[in-house]
Amino acid sequence: MFPEDAKNESSAGEDGLHPGEVGHSVAHVWFHKMKVFSLATPRPLGALFALLSLSCVAAAQAEAPKKVMWKSVEFAIVRFNDQAPNSWSIYHSEKKGILLVRLWKRYMLVKIQDEEVYDIDPQKITVHGDSAEWSYADIPEKPVEIVEWKERNIGSMQRVTFRFGKNGHVLELQIPLGLNREPLY
Repeated sequence: MFPEDAKNESSAGEDGLHPGEVGHSVAHVWFHKMKVFSLATPRPLGALFALLSLSCVAAAQAEAPKKVMWKSVEFAIVRFNDQAPNSWSIYHSEKKGILLVRLWKRYMLVKIQDEEVYDIDPQKITVHGDSAEWSYADIPEKPVEIVEWKERNIGSMQRVTFRFGKNGHVLELQIPLGLNREPLY
């Protein structure tokens, strides 16, 4: 080994670092990575948690709305322009004061407390014998124009009468009341 080929331990290597600085630079990089990782751990975990929760919410919103089972109202009476229609049904759900009325091929959602009637698309209703399936998510934005809304308890029945529009047809629903004269449906 010739003295000119021999490198001094204190001389810089090919990468421009002195041999004594190599350990220091590796330790500095390792310390820097550990420091950054230890400081950044809560933020990425929080961001990851937020993304996962948002994806769960998005998946829940993407699911089809749950259909509600509507059961037939027993002993109800429907009158259309003071006459009994040939084909009708009244259904109730678990929510009191909300009825699904079928009059011929037309379906209407009647909210008694709000005095509102909504025209329902018959394609979105599935009938199974004396029950029907329909989702509250399919309620139209605007109710049908209703005038002359009247409610009255007549013995063991609650009578709800309303007119469609100013000069329209009159629909009367007679719903059975309980023993305490409170609506059953």
